[in-house]
Amino acid sequence: MRDNGVKVVPSMDAVVKVFCTHTEPNFSLPWQMKRPYSSSSSGVVISGRRVLTNAHSVEHYTQVKLKKRSSDTKYLATVLAIGTECDIAMLTVNDDEFWEDVVPVEFGSLPALQDAVAVVGYPIGGDTISVTSGVVSRIEILSYSHDSTELLGIQVDAAINNGNSGGPAFNNKGQCVGIAFQCLKDQGVDNIGYVIPTPVITHFITDYEKSGQYTGFPVLGIEWQKMENPDLRKAMGMKPDQKGIRVRRVEPTSLESCCLKQSDIILSFDGVNIANDGTVPFRNGERIGFSYLISQKYTGQKAVIKVLRDNEVVEFSTNLSIPKRLMPLHINGRPPSYYIVAGFVFIHVTIPYLQSEFPNVMDTPIKLLEKQLHAMAQSEDEQLVIVSQVLVADINIGYEDIVNTQVISFNGKPVNNLKSLVQMVEECNEEYLTFDLEYQQIVVLETKSAKAATHDIVRKNCIASAMSDDLKAEIIKSGTIN
Repeated sequence: MRDNGVKVVPSMDAVVKVFCTHTEPNFSLPWQMKRPYSSSSSGVVISGRRVLTNAHSVEHYTQVKLKKRSSDTKYLATVLAIGTECDIAMLTVNDDEFWEDVVPVEFGSLPALQDAVAVVGYPIGGDTISVTSGVVSRIEILSYSHDSTELLGIQVDAAINNGNSGGPAFNNKGQCVGIAFQCLKDQGVDNIGYVIPTPVITHFITDYEKSGQYTGFPVLGIEWQKMENPDLRKAMGMKPDQKGIRVRRVEPTSLESCCLKQSDIILSFDGVNIANDGTVPFRNGERIGFSYLISQKYTGQKAVIKVLRDNEVVEFSTNLSIPKRLMPLHINGRPPSYYIVAGFVFIHVTIPYLQSEFPNVMDTPIKLLEKQLHAMAQSEDEQLVIVSQVLVADINIGYEDIVNTQVISFNGKPVNNLKSLVQMVEECNEEYLTFDLEYQQIVVLETKSAKAATHDIVRKNCIASAMSDDLKAEIIKSGTIN
């Protein structure tokens, strides 16, 4: 039975309005920032003089302020941690006055299907607090839009609008069972919202409390294939009573690369059997993707994996980690790295860069798109270095149309990351700078002329430095430049 009598009044004073001023990097011109803009969202007070909101609500923040329901004062907040994967951020306020007469929310357990919920927050359309009611319509592994990470999520039929982000969802006992974070916007779809459930929230909080910082949700570091086809199972040597998933590829930078191999059949994770479709038992006869089991772990924790290999069952114990991505999903509030020589702007590719340059994913150059979807980092320090653009000058005549093109090698030496490219160019005493690019393109520049022209090009384009501060610090530390 649907229960519309959701009792949330005792906890509503714990819901605050979050005001944030954001200053985003300009990925097209990485030596400068974009114009600041403001946003408002919601947050909820928890124990320990802390407030939770969404990570995307305070992304690229320069200032964050909080306002209580019963107050006309905005209090400056400090960001303690940002969890990009789970889209949660933790804040605090140093002013003791903010915490007067505020009772933190209590967290409830994971709700059942058809349980009534009320989403509380400060959505657009007004300045006062808003309450929308609905029921839990689905609980499954969701793709979190802020980070493309797959974690447990709750789908509700309560309206979640802009500004609701970070606001709590309460059950009929007044307990917080989740935090609103995204909604489905599509033709013919109404009132489909998503809530971050308490298991994900408590993982974030515990992770922060254990180490004083957010370390993230570990992953297994593999790509896998379902084993639903009987001929495939037979060919892989599986017995009729065996079920599992096939390992397609293993991330070279993952700890699992030491024990898992291609075509291993993973039978169980920490003693829980995995079905041929990649699901495991959940609750009340439900099933859920086995990544749910991994998301309950913390980075560095051990897990036992049972696999079928060459018709033999083998068990491995491994420490779970977060493999290095060739294209980082976030830059964690830091400005983008860049290096300019003779007007060529070199960067390493990140997902935010691609999203900024190509809002429509179909416009992304095919080789970059393929690497985004399928490429794996072969080492911890590997980056995908490209020429993002060429600042036109006499020295680079004929090269003006090179854009978003990968740099393969410099003077015959492979380019592993942006720092290595900078070191090789800065130390180069050869007659020419020769860059080998993808599609068998080459760029050849006379070394002395190219380095001499860089200063004038940078000055004419009103750029403060030919390289980003982070690269400059690393190169000075290594002794390449003074």
